Amino acid sequence: MVVMTRWLDPDEQRTWRAFLTASRALMETLDRELQRDAGMPHAYYEILVRLSETPERQLRMSELAEATGSSRSRLSHAAAQLEASGWIRREECPTDRRGQIAVLTDAGFAALAAAAPGHVEGVRRHLFDALSPAQVDQLRRISETLADHLTGS
Repeated sequence: MVVMTRWLDPDEQRTWRAFLTASRALMETLDRELQRDAGMPHAYYEILVRLSETPERQLRMSELAEATGSSRSRLSHAAAQLEASGWIRREECPTDRRGQIAVLTDAGFAALAAAAPGHVEGVRRHLFDALSPAQVDQLRRISETLADHLTGS
């Protein structure tokens, strides 16, 4: 059976390229700012945020990988760096000998608390300040639709 390719029309192509350019530029800018101001990449910030939002500031590594959209090997590498900084510690899982739990340390929470105001200001300046309230609502609805579609939720 021959499948016909549904090529993008000119408007779809412009939209796709604008989306790629904007999303890459936003994430690169936020990452660069976090590196400069807090000494951590955005991926590490996201790990600290996810841990800070959980009871007892801890998550199984497998759950943390899923929550951050990271592979287990990439998360393991990041966890090693965060451990070396004293921002997290890994503990054995009491219910599964193969599993590990990532725990946000007080030093990690302090690093997150120090980084958060600048990061939030960057998100506001680079994303929300450029949009009208109606565009923010549209962006949220579009993003939720895409996330639901892509994650199957």
